[in-house]
Amino acid sequence: MSEPKAQAKKTEEILPGVHHWTVSDDRVGGGRSDAYAVVDDDGTVTLIDPLPIDEKALRKLGDIDAIVLTAGNHQRSAWRLRKAFGVPVWAPEGAQGLEEKPDFEYVNGTTLPGGLNTFQTPGPTEAMYTLWLQKSPHAVVFISDLLSHEGRGAPTFVPGEYQDEPLRTRTSVQRILDHLPIQTVCFAHGAPILKDGASALRQALEQDDEFPHAPAP
Repeated sequence: MSEPKAQAKKTEEILPGVHHWTVSDDRVGGGRSDAYAVVDDDGTVTLIDPLPIDEKALRKLGDIDAIVLTAGNHQRSAWRLRKAFGVPVWAPEGAQGLEEKPDFEYVNGTTLPGGLNTFQTPGPTEAMYTLWLQKSPHAVVFISDLLSHEGRGAPTFVPGEYQDEPLRTRTSVQRILDHLPIQTVCFAHGAPILKDGASALRQALEQDDEFPHAPAP
């Protein structure tokens, strides 16, 4: 099964309309995994890479409208929650390893429920996406498996052994900096960075020990 065994009890609102929860993930050796929910202006809720959580906590946010996956390996609780809430799942076109068929597929430049915009960021796998959201006054990016963040210091790159093309991952991070305004960075594995997220991404590139001379795009 794709789900971790642990279940979160509640969400935390990290920005107006952006909620977060985390679990200790037995599938990755007890490391941290993180998920998000975006509440739109009309009160509808979009779940991003959802992890196990008490469904009452999600219902408190509003009417669950959709589930969005940033990559095939982030299906997590998507299928169970799709059934529980009767909502569609959106997944990247070409996503690998999905246990069920998504209701919709998306490509680069698609506008998704919740006002999320898709930006393809390959490296860990080809069909991997960063989601960008303008949540006034904050610009937020939801990064998949490009980087993780332990909670202190700069984000770090996921080890190259777990990526299809680790050099391409570095290029994807540079492209995010070049093309997307960023204040807040939300990670699939690690604590969100709420302010000056662009500087944190630059620092990750500057402090990269594994590929210190990664080519610019």
